[in-house]
Amino acid sequence: MTEPLIRNVSDTARWVAVYRALESERRDAVFKDPFARALAGDRGEAIAKAIGMTEEMSWAVVARTHAFDRFVARAVEAGVDLVVNLAAGLDTRPYRMTLPPSLKWVEVDMPEILDYKAGVLASAQPVCQLERVPLDLSNADARRGLFSRLGRSASNVLVLSEGLLIYLMPQDACALGADLADAANFNHWVVDLVSPGLLVMLKDQTGALVAQAGAPYLFAPDEGPAFFERCGWKPVEVKSMLKTANSLGRLSLKFRLFAMFPEPAGPAGSRPWSGVCLLARL
Repeated sequence: MTEPLIRNVSDTARWVAVYRALESERRDAVFKDPFARALAGDRGEAIAKAIGMTEEMSWAVVARTHAFDRFVARAVEAGVDLVVNLAAGLDTRPYRMTLPPSLKWVEVDMPEILDYKAGVLASAQPVCQLERVPLDLSNADARRGLFSRLGRSASNVLVLSEGLLIYLMPQDACALGADLADAANFNHWVVDLVSPGLLVMLKDQTGALVAQAGAPYLFAPDEGPAFFERCGWKPVEVKSMLKTANSLGRLSLKFRLFAMFPEPAGPAGSRPWSGVCLLARL
């Protein structure tokens, strides 16, 4: 028997790193991640090659990465002194972004992926104070303890969860949100979100592969960003990934035509939609 293409959810981080590498190698790159190619490794390249859909995946990853980057940069300028990156995967923002040396950055993820990243980046130097915490975020008691410790260590905390929530049941996403809202000084949270319509498309395209790895696509609330109000957070800014990709010049003609249409003011419902949302604690 040969092992599955995607063995576990951590392999999706290797897959996504391929698209960050492709963007970084462009002459007009909107961000530079010099570590992405090495972090993707042979497995990431194999996954991307086998799945294909380079055009769709590339612009979505670029738009999401760019939107998260901008929210981080603005938050740091506004006085955030701690960034907590949940399910950090192979993110390299503490190495590649312009950040103050005094900023504290904490990466939380499963031990295997953090150990792998630490090995690949052994000779690199982060630009800020970096801590890695191996933790299974499904362990509610452990994460509450971590959030409590981190909240006491800072005065203004920004939480990131890029590519995490889609793998959670709605009640689990809300429970995580409630735990974050209960932590002292956890003031803002940046998440990415898909509509129910886009979730159906993602399941048709790659859902079987991630489900086989024990990480099916699950989370696409009918209410859209307003979902988080039930667990202690309110949306204060939402960036459409399609509109962002179009503004960056990363869409083909086919997708540029879609980007010309106005997006609904309320929940997208059955319409394909994805976005990056800045949430503030209620």
